[in-house]
Amino acid sequence: MGIKLYYTTVTASREVKSQQAEMMRILESKSIQFELIDISVGGEVRTEMRSKAGNPTAVPPQLFNDDQYCGNFEMFSEAVEADTVEQFLKMA
Repeated sequence: MGIKLYYTTVTASREVKSQQAEMMRILESKSIQFELIDISVGGEVRTEMRSKAGNPTAVPPQLFNDDQYCGNFEMFSEAVEADTVEQFLKMA
C-alpha cells in the first residue's frame, strides 16, 4: 500500500503550486509517507493520472492509494477539516 501524489514541477498557476505545497505539508505533518509522481516528465504520466482518476481533464495535485483514486485538493481539504484524512486516503 502506498500513497501517491501526482503533482507538477512545471506550472504557471500559483493556485496549483500552493495546493501541491499544502498537500505535501499536511501529509508530512501527519507522518504519512507518500510518493511524488511528477506529471511534467511526459504526457503518458499525465494520461495515466487522468485515467486512474476517471477524469480526462484532471489537473494536479491528485492523490491515490496505489491505483485507487482518493481525490483532488478540494476533497483532501474537506477531509482535513473533518479530521478524516486516513479514511480519505483509504488507510483506515
